[in-house]
This record gives sequence, structure tokens and C-alpha cells, in this order.
Amino acid sequence: MILVLAACGKAAPMDTVDSLVAHPDRLKEVQRLCQEDHAKMGDATCNTASEAFRRRFMGDGKGKYTPQPAPRN
Repeated sequence: MILVLAACGKAAPMDTVDSLVAHPDRLKEVQRLCQEDHAKMGDATCNTASEAFRRRFMGDGKGKYTPQPAPRN
């Protein structure tokens, strides 16, 4: 039996939030591409870039200066 692949090219690597946080140049590139053509990039990729940008700006919430919420009575 012979199997034929429809797309034989190398697939583009999937960007993750962590990889974009670690590589700010790639994050800027993905943000630029999302701004230019959101439909082509897709919601998942643009949302990933948005979350990576938020984490770079706000942190992961585990820093020593992150205040803990006050207990409610």
C-alpha cells in the first residue's frame, strides 16, 4: 500500500506562550503579522501572542512582590 502526503514541506513551528515569552523578537514579529492580517494568522496564534505579551508585561503572578488577596470574612 502506498501513502501519499498532501503537504510534503516542513511545517512551521507552532509558537507557544512560553516560547514567545522567551523570544521577544519572535513575539514582536507575530504581533506585527497579526496586526497586518489577523485572518491569515488565525485567532489561536494571535491570542497566544497576546497572552505572551501580557505575561512579559505583568509577570506570571508568582513574583515575590505580587500581593496576596486579603481574606474575606
